[in-house]
Amino acid sequence: MAQASGMDPLVDMEDERPKWDNKLQYLLSCIGFAVGLGNIWRFPYLCQTYGGGAFLIPYFIALVFEGIPLFYIELAIGQRLRRGSIGVWRTISPYLGGLGLGCFSVSFLISLYYNTVLLWVLWFFLNSFQYPLPWSTCPLDLNRTGFVQECQSSGTVSYFWYRQTLNITPDINNTGTIQWKLFLCLVACWATVYLCIIRGIESTGKAIYFTALFPYVVLTIFLVRGLTLPGATEGLTYLFTPNMKFLQNPRVWLDAATQIFFSLSLAFGGHIAFASYNPPRNNCEKDAVTIALVNSMTSVYASITIFSIMGFKATNDYWRCLDRNILSLTNEFDFPELSISRDEYPEVLMYLNATQADRLAQLPLKTCHLEDFLDKSASGPGLAFIVFTEAVLHMPGASVWSVLFFGMLFTLGLSSMFGNMESVITPLFDMGILPRSIPKEGMTGMVCLVCFLSAICFTLQSGSYWLEIFDSFAASLNLIIFAFLEVVGVIYVYGMKRNIFPQERRSSTQAGCRSPVYSCPSCPHCGSHQLLWLIYCTSTDRGGRIHIRKVV
Repeated sequence: MAQASGMDPLVDMEDERPKWDNKLQYLLSCIGFAVGLGNIWRFPYLCQTYGGGAFLIPYFIALVFEGIPLFYIELAIGQRLRRGSIGVWRTISPYLGGLGLGCFSVSFLISLYYNTVLLWVLWFFLNSFQYPLPWSTCPLDLNRTGFVQECQSSGTVSYFWYRQTLNITPDINNTGTIQWKLFLCLVACWATVYLCIIRGIESTGKAIYFTALFPYVVLTIFLVRGLTLPGATEGLTYLFTPNMKFLQNPRVWLDAATQIFFSLSLAFGGHIAFASYNPPRNNCEKDAVTIALVNSMTSVYASITIFSIMGFKATNDYWRCLDRNILSLTNEFDFPELSISRDEYPEVLMYLNATQADRLAQLPLKTCHLEDFLDKSASGPGLAFIVFTEAVLHMPGASVWSVLFFGMLFTLGLSSMFGNMESVITPLFDMGILPRSIPKEGMTGMVCLVCFLSAICFTLQSGSYWLEIFDSFAASLNLIIFAFLEVVGVIYVYGMKRNIFPQERRSSTQAGCRSPVYSCPSCPHCGSHQLLWLIYCTSTDRGGRIHIRKVV
C-alpha cells in the first residue's frame, strides 16, 4: 500500500541495499575496473604493430559504435534493476538466467589468473628494493669461477624471469613442483584483495582513492623522466607515425574492436554490480561516456609514457651495437682508441668496404639500425617483466624506477580485481545462496579462499602455461558471445519500447494511478505513462468501491 500512497517505488525498492558514499567513489571504481594492465602492455603494442597513429582511427570508431553503447546498457540495467549479473538477466527473462551465470563463471576464472599476474608483479616489486637489482647481473656458476652460461646466452632479465622467478619447465606435460616463493606471494595477493573488499563497496570505496589515482601519478613521473632521456623523440615518432596502408587489413579493425571490448571490461558483470548500488535515476549515460573516454585517454597517455622509455632503450641498444662494431674495427685495423665516433662509423665502414673488403668480411660485425631495435616490441607479461624491466636498468637510480613501475602495476591490477570480485560476490548475495545470518565478511572470505585454492596450480613450474591456456580460452570468445546476448536480451527480449534507461521525471500524477508519472510505456489498465515495475492503478466499481491493481 506504500505505492498507493504516492511514494516512489524505485526509491523504496531495496532500501537496505548499500549505496556509494559519493559519485566520485563510483566513478573511480568503474575507472579502476576498466583501466587495467591491458592499457599498459597491450594498447601500445597494438599501436606500434598496426600503423602507429593510424590504429587510433579504428580504435575510436569501435569506441563510439561498440564500446560506449554496450557500456551504457550495462550501467543502465544495473542501476535500474539493482541486481548483480545473474539477478538482472533473470529479472528480464528467466530464460536469460544462463547469461548471468556465464558472466559470473567467466569473472571467476579471470579472477584466478589475473591475481596470478599480480603475484608476479609483487615478486618483482619486492625484489626491486635491492641495489643492484637482482636481474642486472648473471649469478655465479657452481664453481664460482664464472657466470651461469644460460644467463649469459639468454640475457640477465630473461634469465631472472624464466629461471629464477618461474623456474619454468620445458613444456606443460612436465608439471613440476610448487614454487614456494610464488605461493607466498599468492597468499599475500589474495589477503590484500580480501582486506580491500571485505565489506563490499564500503571498503573498496575507500581503497579505490589510492589504487585508481596512484597509477596516474606514476605514469606522469615516468613521462616527465622519459621525455628527458635520449631517444624518447625517436620512440614517440616511431609509435605514432601513421601508416594508412594498415587500415586495409581487416585484422586491424578486429583487434581494435577487441581491445575496446576488453579494455572497458564489458560482459564481465562488474559494471552491472557497481551500477546496482547507484540511485535508479543516476545519469548513467554521462557516466558511460566519461568513463569510456577516460579509459581510452589513459591508453594513449600510457603509450606515450611507455614508448618514450622504449625509445631510450632502443637508442641505448643501438649505441652498444655501434660501440661493439667500432671496437672490432679498432682492434683489426689498429686505429687509435676513440678515433672513430658513432657518427663517423658509417663513413669509415664504407671506406673500409671499398679498400679492404676481404679483411672487413672476416669481422663479426652486426647490422645496426635504430628501427630494428624499435621493432623489438612485446605485449603482455613480456613487455612488463622483460622489455620494460631491461629498459629500467639503463636509467640512473634503477631501483627507484623499478619500485615505482611495479607498484603502479600492482595498484592497477588490484583496482581491476575489485571489479572482478564484485561481479562474483554480488550475484551470490542477490541469489541468497547462504543464509542471511552469515555476515558479509564471512561470505567474502569464503569466495576468496575458494579462488586462492583454485589458483594454486599457477604457482607450479608449469603455471605460466596454464595461465596462457586460461587467458586464451576462458574469456575471449565467451565474453564476445555474452555481450552479443546482452544486446539481444535488451532489444528483443525485454523490448526497446520498455525503456530501461533513466528518464526525466514529470511533476504530476495522472488520475487513476498512485505512483509518479514517467516517460515510459502506457499502463495497460489506465492508459497513463507509468513505471514498468511496481505500478499500482486504481479503479472504482459500480458500488463505489476502490480496487488497487498491481501492474508489472
